[in-house]
Amino acid sequence: MNEPSGDLVLAPSPGLRHGVVIPAAELVERFSRSSGPGGQGVNTTDSRVELVFEPGTSDALTAAQRDRLAAALAPRLVGGRVTVVASEFRSQLRNRAAARERLADLLREGLAPPPAPRRATKPTRGSKERRIEGKKRRAQVKSGRGRIRPE
Repeated sequence: MNEPSGDLVLAPSPGLRHGVVIPAAELVERFSRSSGPGGQGVNTTDSRVELVFEPGTSDALTAAQRDRLAAALAPRLVGGRVTVVASEFRSQLRNRAAARERLADLLREGLAPPPAPRRATKPTRGSKERRIEGKKRRAQVKSGRGRIRPE
């Protein structure tokens, strides 16, 4: 697991053959008070964590990885930066770890290669025959529901 104050380590995964280590200097953490109902500690502790990372200027990523991340995270980027917020825990330390884990998941997802394109295939002869046979059976059932006409 990533240490809340150290480098962000992404283990090898699809799109990351050797993994990536993002230096702590490229991550900016900001702390503030969590929102929500009050309590004994909520108004006095800065437990909410905002983790900011700028993938476009990161030295830990290759140019191809930066381009792929920019395309994948385009809706989330504000001013070229991606921001992750964690405030679900009472402890600042746990919120820092949660924010780092979320950022790591985002980066893993953004760096994963796109899925292989679907190759269109034709239905087999047997499947075509079964489909037609089923249609004929259904037509026969429906034709039997009509009004009986005297001959």
